[in-house]
Amino acid sequence: MTVKVIGAGLAGSEAAWQLAQRGLEVELYEMKPHKMTPAHHSVDFAELVCSNSLRGDRLENAVGLLKEELRRCGSLILSCAEATRVEAGGCLAVDRQGFSRMVTEKIRSHSGIRVVEEEVTQVPEGPVIIATGPLTSDALSRAISEYFGQTGYLHFFDAAAPLVTAESIDMNLAWWQSRYDRGTPDYINCAMDKEQYLAFVQELSTAQEAEVHGFEDRNVFEGCMPVEVMARRGIDTLRFGPLKPVGLTDPRTGKEPYAVVQLRQDNAAKSVFNLVGFQTHLKFGEQKRVFSMIPALENAEFVRYGVMHQNTFLQSPKLLDRYYADRRNPLVAFAGQMTGVEGYVESTASGYLAAVAMAAKVQGRPLPDFPRTTAIGALGLYISDESIENFQPMNVNFSIIQPLEKRIRKKAEKNLAIAMRSLETIDQLVAGEL
Repeated sequence: MTVKVIGAGLAGSEAAWQLAQRGLEVELYEMKPHKMTPAHHSVDFAELVCSNSLRGDRLENAVGLLKEELRRCGSLILSCAEATRVEAGGCLAVDRQGFSRMVTEKIRSHSGIRVVEEEVTQVPEGPVIIATGPLTSDALSRAISEYFGQTGYLHFFDAAAPLVTAESIDMNLAWWQSRYDRGTPDYINCAMDKEQYLAFVQELSTAQEAEVHGFEDRNVFEGCMPVEVMARRGIDTLRFGPLKPVGLTDPRTGKEPYAVVQLRQDNAAKSVFNLVGFQTHLKFGEQKRVFSMIPALENAEFVRYGVMHQNTFLQSPKLLDRYYADRRNPLVAFAGQMTGVEGYVESTASGYLAAVAMAAKVQGRPLPDFPRTTAIGALGLYISDESIENFQPMNVNFSIIQPLEKRIRKKAEKNLAIAMRSLETIDQLVAGEL
């Protein structure tokens, strides 16, 4: 039997791979390169349209646990991320182009996967996994809304940070350091004194925004807040957010700066860097003007400006089960950010779980039991929790994972204990030929 997967982003690529690895024939539909969205720049699969970071990699961090679970489960996305890793302190960041290129090559060379380059405009009959992401085409978006009876979609707005060339950064004013000196010094830091910071916030908060239909501050997902929106929320909001100086020391003064803008390498050659936390939808000219106020970036060469786009997601608790499948039809499943999971790794996890569950259904095997003690299971249970009244996209976090039976006072020790319990369960599932 052939399983269709619609969309070759992170979730769709992971889903297609897991299905094919389990001996199923897969048709992977991708509308690129024939049809692109404003946020897409590459024809490759699993394109990272925002940051090149998959965030924290320590087990005391929930997303670090989720990554380790996926590694142990044989995730395509995690294996390609590790192979194209660039230094980023305690985070897993990748060479953006190299990562997507590797995922594409793996998918296209798999004998069980046939890539179909065309736009899908209707919800196909199952078995199918729809993983068209937050930038689902208008035609398919309407079809999904009609499929669920016009009540299935919500939306929020997402933003991408600008990129600058390494050679245009003034290293006489900037320095290499990771926060708290963890690992190798992987970030370029641009310090601001109080006067510089106040002037920057003033200009940023009044800069002209690009027109985005329907945009309102209240619609912005908190985890991807445009930097200008943060600036308008209070004079110190940025200093306690992406511009926080804690754990950093300016070598010119030997002291902690008033504020710091960090730059993270965006490719393996270290020729391009992104402004960490600087997602934005300012007009391009305004980005050049305001961001050039940052010390060390006065003459920065911008190779890509930040962009703003609408993200669309389902009212999943009313529609989907813990395996991301339609409650009415278990052979029609969804995956990725359109289900209300937020983040690259979370999207990958949803594609993984939707695929292994779909394979079990098609092959007549019992469904895999990922309990709430695991991060993969907890995400599926979160998006399908019918008791949630105001459903919003969410990153993985320890609050949705089942707590320990015993109390541990120190947060890091408690989180590590939760992680070890989870990995023991994952290992048992994998040993049972998941």
